Amino acid sequence: MKSRNNSRLIRDASRYLVGGVNSPVRSFRYVGMDPKVIRKGKGAYIYDYDGNKYIDYVISWGAAILGHAHPAVVKSIRAAVKQGVHFGATTVPEIELAQRIHNAIPLIEKIRFVNSGTEAVMAAVRLARGFTGRDLIIKFNNSYHGHADYLLVKAGSGLVTLGIPASLGVPRDYAKTVLIAPGADANALERIFSKYGKQIAAVLVEPVGGNYGVTPPDYSFLSRVRDITKRYGAQLIFDEVITGFRFHYGSVAELAGITPDLICLGKIIGGGLPIGAYGGNNEIMGNLAPLGKVYQASTFAGNPIVMQAGVTTLEILESAAKEYSRIKDLTEYLVLHLKEQGKKNNVDVRTSFWGSMFSVKFGSKRLFRKFYRILLDNGVYFAPSEFEADFLSLAHTQQDVDETLRAVYKALKKL
Repeated sequence: MKSRNNSRLIRDASRYLVGGVNSPVRSFRYVGMDPKVIRKGKGAYIYDYDGNKYIDYVISWGAAILGHAHPAVVKSIRAAVKQGVHFGATTVPEIELAQRIHNAIPLIEKIRFVNSGTEAVMAAVRLARGFTGRDLIIKFNNSYHGHADYLLVKAGSGLVTLGIPASLGVPRDYAKTVLIAPGADANALERIFSKYGKQIAAVLVEPVGGNYGVTPPDYSFLSRVRDITKRYGAQLIFDEVITGFRFHYGSVAELAGITPDLICLGKIIGGGLPIGAYGGNNEIMGNLAPLGKVYQASTFAGNPIVMQAGVTTLEILESAAKEYSRIKDLTEYLVLHLKEQGKKNNVDVRTSFWGSMFSVKFGSKRLFRKFYRILLDNGVYFAPSEFEADFLSLAHTQQDVDETLRAVYKALKKL
């Protein structure tokens, strides 16, 4: 596979960007190679500057659920840009996107848009603290909720990928406000509440884990978490930045039959453009300024171009029930065949999946590196870490998956 132009571009990038990237997991440090500089994307494919084409399973870290450069989304963005890129004031697309999200997820009676998943979680935590008058929050081991100082404690994802147990620059006093609970252990959570009780403002949970490999939801556990938080008067915050609108037209909370107090969204609701959002019932959200005394603001929140891309994306997804089912089945097909081929070649491949998310682990960085490089040489682009999730989009086809499996077979035989 050609890489001359890519090598030159990475050298240039490294002169001006820290590590040549703007997010650590893009650095390909875990797989020990130069990252790819991407020229364009179309549907399920991305293309580099050496003319190489890849079947993309990163798909903008799950955000591009319709595939890259979907014609309807591109058309709506072009139309929105002609009206102006930003006004610092409310626009109709904001109202339309908020209404669509409310109709899909009725527990969101009011919503506030921000610019990223990190911002959404930060603001939801602040709101929960303001509403309850308490300071402590609980997160689960290896769950990632963005890069806010107090959330980078045992946060999985990029930290694990780079071998960083916790980020420098985070004051110890910040970490004292966050209690860590073991995943899927309701009894341990009960013990934490019995000790700290009325000091706990909220519990943060990813209903489907996506930052230490994919962790399928445990509905009975989530139900216990809901019961415990209610009993102690703490807020339950579902972090669905990755999962909102990924598995059906709505949230995992609805699939689980659970009503959290607050829910955080991102990625998909912006049609692939930068976005985050958090919402809940009128009572809680009414504590936000300008109605209440919990302050949160953002100059670029509700950007009309992003809002219009989101409206168009959700409009397409609303009638995509069969497509959701199709890519779920394709994901299962891909993962089960990958695992079966691992067994045939005596390679210990550990896979997990749920819906259209999956992850592949070997328990050995050396083996994963070899596997990853062979896939890349054969035109398949997985997330460059065992600890990140991979995704299918509505643009992926059976042919794409079969081609991917042929590359997988080659890689596993060589391992």
